[in-house]
Amino acid sequence: MTFELNRALAAKREPLPTSATVDPVTAAIIRGAFETVCFEAATHLGRAASSPIINQSNERNGSIIDAHGRLAAVSIGTPHLVFISQLTVRYGLQFFKDYDWGPGDVFVGNDPDFGGGHLPDYNVYAPVFDDQGELVLIQALQAHQGDTGGKDPGGFTLEATDIFTEGLAIPCMKIVHRGEKRRDVIKLLERNNRFPSFAGDLAAMIGAVQHCVKRLEDVVRKWGTDVVKAAVNHNIDHTEQRFREEISKWPDGTYSADVFIDHDTLGTQDVKVHVSCTVKGDHLTVDLTGTDDRPQLVGVWNTFANSRGYAMTQLASMIDPGIVKNEGLFHAVEIILPENSIVHPPVNKPAALGSFHPACEIIEAICVAMSEVVPERSTPQVYKIGMPNAVIGFKDGQMWMDQGVDARSMDSSAVQGIDGWGSSCVGLGNLLLSEAEDAEARFPIINISREMTTDSGGAGQWRGQPGSLNVKQVLEPTMAMAWMVSSRHPLRGLCGGEDAGGYSNRFEVGTPNEYRIELSKQAQLPAGAVIAYQHGGGGGFGPALLRDPEAVRDDVLDEKVSLAAARDKYGVVLTGSVEEYDLAVDPAATEALRRKMKAAVPAARAA
Repeated sequence: MTFELNRALAAKREPLPTSATVDPVTAAIIRGAFETVCFEAATHLGRAASSPIINQSNERNGSIIDAHGRLAAVSIGTPHLVFISQLTVRYGLQFFKDYDWGPGDVFVGNDPDFGGGHLPDYNVYAPVFDDQGELVLIQALQAHQGDTGGKDPGGFTLEATDIFTEGLAIPCMKIVHRGEKRRDVIKLLERNNRFPSFAGDLAAMIGAVQHCVKRLEDVVRKWGTDVVKAAVNHNIDHTEQRFREEISKWPDGTYSADVFIDHDTLGTQDVKVHVSCTVKGDHLTVDLTGTDDRPQLVGVWNTFANSRGYAMTQLASMIDPGIVKNEGLFHAVEIILPENSIVHPPVNKPAALGSFHPACEIIEAICVAMSEVVPERSTPQVYKIGMPNAVIGFKDGQMWMDQGVDARSMDSSAVQGIDGWGSSCVGLGNLLLSEAEDAEARFPIINISREMTTDSGGAGQWRGQPGSLNVKQVLEPTMAMAWMVSSRHPLRGLCGGEDAGGYSNRFEVGTPNEYRIELSKQAQLPAGAVIAYQHGGGGGFGPALLRDPEAVRDDVLDEKVSLAAARDKYGVVLTGSVEEYDLAVDPAATEALRRKMKAAVPAARAA
């Protein structure tokens, strides 16, 4: 039933029926209005929500879906949420009559087996009717919730074998009827959440979509229903056309890649994601057949909607950024997600951790494969972190949780012509990472240090950004959770660039009890315990021996690259010292060393 449902939810939808035609300018104006409304929805939520993962981190995204369930407009929050919301709404639309859809209604859904991402991602959505009572649009708002009412606080259960362990699954539930809150239903949701702030978050989501429904009603009244529908059709068709034009420029062929997860949460090693991307004329097929499907795997099951959406997130980053993000992107691409695999699991598989892995590996594999086709736009839109390095406690019967979304440097890979830069990968969009002062004001923790780690960025003609070592101390007894991956299989380098440095994590640092997390851990930490989390760096791009020696010198002075790595990775010989700030490139010695290293590469390959 689930596989059949997923096929139905993802199937191509027909254009909206309309007798109107629009010119490109009018269509663009209406699209601009939609995008502004989406931005308002996300901003309203960010300012009104109670929990820091929303009001500080901005882990939310607004979108508009048309009456046929097609993605009409988005506002980028976290890009990975952009292409997921419409499937939850499509499921709700199947019950248009049964659930008595009408003006003033608001719905919520989060069920991974009914179009959802994973349980923490609540999708609150509301219909937009015209003055004649015709459904035209749906305003949706998706945001990550800090808890889901499952076995473990935060919704991340390391050993979960079914969805029910993780929390409350909601396929589609009406929470506002004709403008009146269904207080019994809302109380049910509030009661099944440990966070005292959840009530405020849910109220903020409801208020945001209600506000934006009014905005969209104004747009429909101003332009007329038929013109708005014609604009939606035009914009979706135009996006498909533009995407196909991009694909047609790429060389025909099949491009493949394998990417691995170190292990599942119970230690089964080398979980594989395989992809084959086939370009044929103006059509692209992304086929994940060959991806791991071992039924005993735990914690590495990504939902159908997430797998589909994450794949499109990477593809959308590899084309002209001026192409509008909407349903038209999916019309130009066939995405094949093999049933019973970790990218399209059977019903009731746990899904919370799958939004990290294999979701990131789907993106990474597509990027590695397509780097042969569009190297100039190839950088993985990923966060290779195993899971939120969360610390959780209780005070006066209420849960608090530091989600681990600390300001950090991680996964910022190089792209052709540009070194990795910034504090985090571009795939995190406008996700704001927590400031030390804000986290310390909210939680009983102290952030001791956040420093980049020398040599943790992948070497390359363009260098990956180093990852950071984040050290924090808990001031009260707390529970800490970690799933450590991306240590043996860190972020991949591209086009001859080297892989990034890996992740690692240590608990109770500086005491006789200090230990490194090798697999996964749910630990009770005493007051005063210190956690040291090493974030992985970004991958390099292009052969390191082609990097400008002066750029390597600057990297050493900036402590991003060590003197040893300058010689051993980049073949650059430096005189002077970092301490005296008198480093200089020895051109003759560098040229000789690089000739020797290049000559050794074919010999090593032959061996």
